[in-house]
Amino acid sequence: MFVTFEGADGSGKSTQAELLRDALAAEGREVVLTREPGGTEVGERVRQLVLNGPEMSGWAEAALFAAARAELVATVIRPALDRGAAVIADRYVDSSLAYQGFARGLGIDAVLELNLAVVQQLMPDLTVLLLVDVDEARRRAGATDRLEREGDGFRSLVNAGYLELAKMFPERIVALDGTQPRDELSEVIRERLRSRI
Repeated sequence: MFVTFEGADGSGKSTQAELLRDALAAEGREVVLTREPGGTEVGERVRQLVLNGPEMSGWAEAALFAAARAELVATVIRPALDRGAAVIADRYVDSSLAYQGFARGLGIDAVLELNLAVVQQLMPDLTVLLLVDVDEARRRAGATDRLEREGDGFRSLVNAGYLELAKMFPERIVALDGTQPRDELSEVIRERLRSRI
């Protein structure tokens, strides 16, 4: 089982990913929780560069995220899935599609093609997309990194990108209101997971 959490910074995705990990582990499952970019030495270095480094072109940004993702899949995600573990990822391919493909204007299809190549076609069984409006996301997250400091216009484009992805991939992406109470939302996510997998 491979589940990813998506949404803007401040949407609650990291909290919900941790709650799902705890719930699955309480059932006796082996669970691997990881984040993007990160989760490997390569990924953590890329994280520092793309989130706190200098300005860069959209394609350089997309390629760096893809490189970190390739390493994560090869060394963490696929080995865990192969041994029967559940994998939960805080961000995955859809982040690149929303941020670089849509908000940066590189094109969803072009960024998807790059990412499918580097992850060897590995996509999640379920993607939980947590939606919050721009004001709420800003209030929760603040100006946390280079991407989020781009301002409300960029955040609005990212949100629009995620909504477009939910329309494109309805069999995989479940969009939920990220402003619901934490525990109620966690239960909704577990119900959706049970019904899908």
